[in-house]
Amino acid sequence: MKILVLIKQVPDSTTNVKIRPDGEDIDRAGVKMVVNPFDEFAIELAVQLREKRGDVASITALTAGPATAAEALRTALAIGADDAIHLQDAAFEKLDEIQTAAVIAAVVRGENYDLIVRGKQEIDLDSGQLGPALAEMLDIPHVGAATKLDMAADGKSLVANRRIEGADEIVEARLPALLTIEKGLVECRYPSLPNLMKAKKKPVRTITSGDVAGFAGIVGSVGGTEIHKFEPPPQRPPGKVLKGDASETVPQLVKLLREEAKAI
Repeated sequence: MKILVLIKQVPDSTTNVKIRPDGEDIDRAGVKMVVNPFDEFAIELAVQLREKRGDVASITALTAGPATAAEALRTALAIGADDAIHLQDAAFEKLDEIQTAAVIAAVVRGENYDLIVRGKQEIDLDSGQLGPALAEMLDIPHVGAATKLDMAADGKSLVANRRIEGADEIVEARLPALLTIEKGLVECRYPSLPNLMKAKKKPVRTITSGDVAGFAGIVGSVGGTEIHKFEPPPQRPPGKVLKGDASETVPQLVKLLREEAKAI
């Protein structure tokens, strides 16, 4: 079984991120970048599958991003991936998730991955489009936001649980398939120092737009989403404190909820 893990490097959620004055992107100077937390579960799942089963031949980590994204790949390699693919080109940085999925499909098609896993969404743009789009482009089944996974003994199918409103849905799919991971499916480990050192010697293949046959046509064929401007969320108005007896404040509160908050 060959497993491909898709990861993305994102700003650390504890970092104070600011928007550039031109509004075209965030100011990345001094921003700590980490592996997307949902993708950490995908890496861990792949490694645990290898530990539990004897048929996982290889685990490959893949990311698209600038040179600094190589750090995210090294983390995946330290946790247990065998090799990595880095889509690194200024042209890739201008793509949206659907276009990126089309490029990844062009790169991995023919590699015969049995299972592709990634987090259910990214904590930066928070869209979660790439996984389902890639499955569609590769014409393989997709199970989204999986909370539990069982592989068939013969390694030819899987059964996954996914949380839906008011219930758990159980889905069976034949391999090859793509799985997006919900938080909590597995418990992530921290890469040890020896494994971090070993990760530096594991192979990382860098791919540019020139290495993708028909790159312009691939990107153009799926359209694209254009981000016009980044803006911080509006500041919350100051809270109001109502003083007095309940007989006085309750009618005031009801009026505020109806006329200002539009909550009732």
